[in-house]
Amino acid sequence: MATGKVYQDLLTRKQQGKSGFAVLVDPDKVAPSDMPHLASLCNDAGVDYILMGGSLVVADTLDTCIQRFKAESNIPVILFPGSPSQVSPYADALLYLSLISGRNAEHLIGQHVISAPAVKASGLEVISTGYMVIDGGAPTTVSYISNSAPIPANKPDIALCTAWAGELQGKHIIYMDAGSGARNPISEEMIHKVSSHIDIPLFIGGGIHTPEKVYANCKAGANIIVVGNAIERDPMLIKELAQAGKEAIAMIK
Repeated sequence: MATGKVYQDLLTRKQQGKSGFAVLVDPDKVAPSDMPHLASLCNDAGVDYILMGGSLVVADTLDTCIQRFKAESNIPVILFPGSPSQVSPYADALLYLSLISGRNAEHLIGQHVISAPAVKASGLEVISTGYMVIDGGAPTTVSYISNSAPIPANKPDIALCTAWAGELQGKHIIYMDAGSGARNPISEEMIHKVSSHIDIPLFIGGGIHTPEKVYANCKAGANIIVVGNAIERDPMLIKELAQAGKEAIAMIK
């Protein structure tokens, strides 16, 4: 079991039935010069985590983006790598993603073998992650690159069994993602089904555009809500969405 500071905070949230809010930053869609302003918005909103990475990351600005952000904020930065090259020693932790919803061995273990030397040398806190792509009504980059079909949106039992398999294999967290630009976010039914039957933290992302959806996902049992696309279009949404999560936590208490 992971014992680093970031994971212990995630585990505490799970054990206490609490939720957190994370902003996903794709270095291909923001410039290093944008980081101070983004950090200011996240600080003011009380954002809990920054996820940094993307499916491709063509621009060679990952290190610089992280450094610029951390110069203005103490919010933990967690790498969300889409490829073995997305490793930076400037982050606080790394989600070591295995695409457990797919059947492509490259994304279950192959890419991990390639990335292992760099990950070991980085000194990062490594959080083993069972990554599950859920059908969000639109093709995703992850499904295209991995050549894997997503879990059907109306099959919560399949999602639960997949999450159980990841937990039994020793994954530290489960991350269910409808993908960037999803037309349909993951249902509260599926979130509740998985969250209420696993003992490890649950991340939810994809298609979350409104405070109402953040609130509903928290109430359904998501431990971390991840928002990316909506904030890329309107960074001022950060405070509104983060506040919805805090209100849900208060109601749960």
